[in-house]
Amino acid sequence: MTETSLARTNDNLRIDGDRLWRSLEEMAKIGPGLRGGNNRQTLTDADREGRLLFRSWCEAAGLTVTVDQMGTMFARRDGTDNSLPPVLVGSHLDTQPTGGRYDGVLGVLAGLELVRSLNDLGIRTRHPIEVVNWTNEEGSRFSPGMMASGVFAGMLDRDYAYGRTDAKGLRFGDELERIGFKGDRPVGGRKIRAYYELHIEQGPILEEEGLDIGIVTHGQGLRWLRVTLTGREAHAGSTPMNRRLNAALGAARIAELVETIAWRYPPLAVGNAGYMELYPNSPNIVAGKAVVVIDFRHPDWSVLIAMTEALASEGRAIAKEMGLGIEIEEISASDPVAFDKACVAALRKAATELGYSHRDMVSGAGHDAIQVSHVAPAAMVFCPCVGGISHNEDEAITPEWARAGTDVLLRAVAETAEIVS
Repeated sequence: MTETSLARTNDNLRIDGDRLWRSLEEMAKIGPGLRGGNNRQTLTDADREGRLLFRSWCEAAGLTVTVDQMGTMFARRDGTDNSLPPVLVGSHLDTQPTGGRYDGVLGVLAGLELVRSLNDLGIRTRHPIEVVNWTNEEGSRFSPGMMASGVFAGMLDRDYAYGRTDAKGLRFGDELERIGFKGDRPVGGRKIRAYYELHIEQGPILEEEGLDIGIVTHGQGLRWLRVTLTGREAHAGSTPMNRRLNAALGAARIAELVETIAWRYPPLAVGNAGYMELYPNSPNIVAGKAVVVIDFRHPDWSVLIAMTEALASEGRAIAKEMGLGIEIEEISASDPVAFDKACVAALRKAATELGYSHRDMVSGAGHDAIQVSHVAPAAMVFCPCVGGISHNEDEAITPEWARAGTDVLLRAVAETAEIVS
């Protein structure tokens, strides 16, 4: 292709925003929530229906769809040299129980839309392009989240994933087979040129700053800790206050400690004590046991370690002062990641060429791109969401935001896949 014709191609390299929005609206009809969002949890009948619709759209666009042993779908557009490693682009179609219409879904359908747009423009690439729908990113039905991408990247064992159970005791592997998406393609183990993922920000920064695009340079590391406090059950009416060993009060003070620690490392540190259990959980019994699960996140591993060590030392001091027993167990951890500089540069270049306002960002949430980054060059692009609200049926974006994010994605993917005609 000549320099002139390549420049002309770049001028036209934009997606059909109306078609993308129609696809998002159509997918949102599957697994409707109670008030405008979606409940399309992984490996449910609604998930199956969404997968079938996605597959039909991919096949109509001339893509070849394969499924791996974790149920992840790969919709391939051939390159002019299919011996070259593919450029992957995607996200996930599964949702939270009370999820929004765009979390994950936007990234998958943006991948489909950029392929449709390349078809419309008659543009070929040297490298194949594969649009990916990863299984069980959310982790709301089967934990942990980012499960299929974790197996793909060698961070999780496939048989471990198959054995995970939901609240009803149903096994992941059995449910994968039940909905007909237990594929025969091996999981991972192949060369990938790059992986790109578009996602809603799930935070308020882009909207508050009036920006179109976030270029994600890093993903935060996280550590989940389970704190178990042991006191003594007692009658709530007849036990004097100075004779109580109240595990519930200890849990409250641990939760306050989490906030205090996170505020020591602004602006990127976050901490949350979002899960608590009290035993025996009766209004007229002083709690004899409390369990608190804590989520710490930061893009610098040394800061993350400092936060968890502070929780351990200061948490034990709180327990000692209150006469409580304490156990602290790490239940999940992932390292911070720096996304590939070349992929980040491709996204930044695309946003600049298109005239979209943008800034560099750190992802506070976990995403499939973080897992894939362990085995392939990867990067992410964010678009704003209204009020920063996500994992909520009130989640909302505008068609213009979706279009801008997908325009950037299209250019970065096409450049990485190498346009030839």
